[in-house]
Amino acid sequence: MKRRINATRWPEKENVTDTSQGVQLGPLQELARYWATDYDWRKCEAKLNALPQFVTEIDGLDIHFIHVRSKHKGALPVIISHGWPGSIIEQIKLIGPLTDPTAFGGTAEDAFDVVIPSIPGYGFSSKPTVTWDHARMARAWVELMKRLGYTRFVAQGGDVGGQITDAMAVAAPAELVGVHTNFLFALPDNVSNTIQTGAPPPSDITDQEKAALQKLQGFFVKNAGYAIEMATRPQTLYGLADSPVALAAWLIDHGDGDDQPAAAVLAAMRTPTEGQPPERLTRDDVLDNITLYWLTNTGVSSARSYWDNKPPYFGPKKFSIPAAFTVFPGEIYQPSRRWAEGGYPNLVYFNEAKKGGHFAAWEEPLVFASEMRAAFKALH
Repeated sequence: MKRRINATRWPEKENVTDTSQGVQLGPLQELARYWATDYDWRKCEAKLNALPQFVTEIDGLDIHFIHVRSKHKGALPVIISHGWPGSIIEQIKLIGPLTDPTAFGGTAEDAFDVVIPSIPGYGFSSKPTVTWDHARMARAWVELMKRLGYTRFVAQGGDVGGQITDAMAVAAPAELVGVHTNFLFALPDNVSNTIQTGAPPPSDITDQEKAALQKLQGFFVKNAGYAIEMATRPQTLYGLADSPVALAAWLIDHGDGDDQPAAAVLAAMRTPTEGQPPERLTRDDVLDNITLYWLTNTGVSSARSYWDNKPPYFGPKKFSIPAAFTVFPGEIYQPSRRWAEGGYPNLVYFNEAKKGGHFAAWEEPLVFASEMRAAFKALH
């Protein structure tokens, strides 16, 4: 890996002063220098090896997962799904606060048994040779929890993981008693129609909702080229398998806008919440995730999951299972409670967190764990 980083053939510098053309040359070269000389994958490897990890075959694929049982009796089992361009690296900071809440300001009644699987095509799970959509992943997650002996459990997810979690709730297995998400794909029909067809926005839209809609539409117009490429031509992305630097740039460059400081993009993959230090996600955090993709050669196989799950992504989700949602201020957009209620028929919890972004579990694990405790409190 280091040899290939050092052998990178670089393009010329961008001819603008911001990130509107993509990841800037100077900061990426500095990241590559650090990656090839000072970064130590073995530290991440040791963190992973300290966790109980397993592989089981489900529906013809080997599914890798972390499984940590709480020492507290009566802990609520939860399966947590990562997203793209994330991995299990996103959620491992949650394990301590969730399984051992008394050490992190909670009570024994707040305890969870935690299961964190690698999505097929990501990390240490097998790569599908046929279509694996979110519904199929949802069935696999239910089967996994049942194999582990759980007859009553909850599910959590954001980004792609949120779509898997929604699909679990739509399938409504008897064992699933609640879900929590941190990216709202479940939107009322009139809002989702505006996003997906360009229809006029609802006539009673509030100022907050107007701002949220503009942010979401702006993201898809200006920053979602990566998603379009992966949903339509994932096999073309050979550079992700051939070049560590190409992979790093691809995973980093899907930010919230063209006004992000380059240092923040490279330090945290997204602009940190206002007032939040970029160190919430260190350079090593980001490189741990990118290196996992490189070592497992899952740049293209993870991209192919977008092909398997084409738009439309937004719309109401018709299920009666209790649903919870947390808004994070640094997320792509901040939906209203009314939108969440329109998307989730049985919304039992809604809160606006004070800090955290798209990778909230990774950036702010204590805040995120606290939200999960509150969301599932009534189900313990």
